[in-house]
Amino acid sequence: MKNSIGREIPEEIINGRALYGGEFALNEEVAKAAPKVKPVKPNESKLLNSIEEAIIKTGLKDGMTISFHHHFREGDYVLNMVVDAIAKLGIKNLTLASSSLSNVHRPLIEHIKNGVITKITTSGLRGGLAEEISNGLMEEPVIIRSHGGRARAIEAGDIKIDVAFLGASSSDEYGNASGSRGTANCGSLGYAKIDAEYADKVVIITDCLVDFPNMPASILQNNVDYVVKVDKIGNPSGIASGATRYTKNPKELLIAEYASKAIVESGYFKDGFSFQTGTGGASLAVSRFLRDEMIKKGIKASFALGGITKPMVEMYEEGLIKNIFDVQDFDLDAVASIGKNPRHYEIDSSFYTNPHNKGCIANKLDVVVLSALEVDTDFNVNVMTGSDGVLRGASGGHCDTAACAKLTIIVTPLVRGRIPCIVDSVNTVITPGESIDIVVTELGIAINPRRADLIERFKDVDIPAYTIEELRKKAESIVGIPDKIEYDDKVVAIVEYRDGSIIDVVRKVK
Repeated sequence: MKNSIGREIPEEIINGRALYGGEFALNEEVAKAAPKVKPVKPNESKLLNSIEEAIIKTGLKDGMTISFHHHFREGDYVLNMVVDAIAKLGIKNLTLASSSLSNVHRPLIEHIKNGVITKITTSGLRGGLAEEISNGLMEEPVIIRSHGGRARAIEAGDIKIDVAFLGASSSDEYGNASGSRGTANCGSLGYAKIDAEYADKVVIITDCLVDFPNMPASILQNNVDYVVKVDKIGNPSGIASGATRYTKNPKELLIAEYASKAIVESGYFKDGFSFQTGTGGASLAVSRFLRDEMIKKGIKASFALGGITKPMVEMYEEGLIKNIFDVQDFDLDAVASIGKNPRHYEIDSSFYTNPHNKGCIANKLDVVVLSALEVDTDFNVNVMTGSDGVLRGASGGHCDTAACAKLTIIVTPLVRGRIPCIVDSVNTVITPGESIDIVVTELGIAINPRRADLIERFKDVDIPAYTIEELRKKAESIVGIPDKIEYDDKVVAIVEYRDGSIIDVVRKVK
């Protein structure tokens, strides 16, 4: 059966689920789930001696759901440490509901083969684990959810977390936990906060136990059952980089320059506008060009949103950005800022982009700049599977912010290596074309025909403009048309749109 954007979804995968029918097709009143709570009496200690003791105390059993956050990124030790301990205790058939999974989580492969983990829901999959899953490692398809979609699913009870194991850079013995004030700091714990609020049992794992009260706290004591101190929660160099550097790649700089110019000429670039930019390559460089334009025109931003980096912090400290809403930090400058700058606010993933609450902050976003692995002639965007069909990316907040922002810009090279990035049909749809307004390449821009207002506005703007079909042909003229990827019938991943409907599936590569 096909959904509204023409993606074929097998009947056995649908199984009562809604198919994607449009950005806001599912927008009815919803009910929130509620966790079980075991009251803690005065003088009861939450501090335990080991992860094994915590697993036993939480009552974790076969068939339950466990969750983790990904704020420690490639430096994470917590997830592997906990799942190793679970395996030693003989517990099996678990659902892993991590906010994202990276190459560092490769040891999960053996736990999947041994039946410890049998289901996964995540935003991202990278590295060896992703390759194995793409080649059919799991019986059950992985469910890919955006950051907003994960928050929605947790609040709705679609993801029912039995035990959340949450790493924290520091914590006191009563569970007031922070992503700062430790030796392995990550800053915001925005993706962990929702787990702490909705899981039946919450275990804080830290390598830096501090005096009570550890305030301000990202996760508060009234949401925490147990605290465990370990030797190391992660490798600091893999958690937050010393500084986020701007690209020096001429192609990426040209893309960023065109994107910045498009924002300036869009009509949304005015005093009090809000924006989000990405963390790598061209999307990060957009911030530098915007900064210069803001100074030149005397414009200040109401707020910046999303994953925060040094350039955002510098613009805040220069007075160019009035507020920062921070769901995760990517470098040490951003980590430091959250503790010292009064209008740098830590937010959770529901406040960030949940489509089914009473108004996420992304709803107030004027401009978002996002990257892509590939874009097709219907403006659909893939950030999940590579040119070989293998899972190697993350849904993240891509479809969330694209749906919410008044102006959504995709920055991508025309070709990457010998592979075109503008194609007839993307491998995997993460963000539907109806959410995309402008695609920017090093050759120029393509405006979505849905945005007749922008097409009219850009008629006299000095940026090379093409149709998306023209950009596709130019890409093909450089590198040709790649051979089609051969897929099996087996579905290895289900891509949920932010509202819970199925927007696409990923099949096993042959």
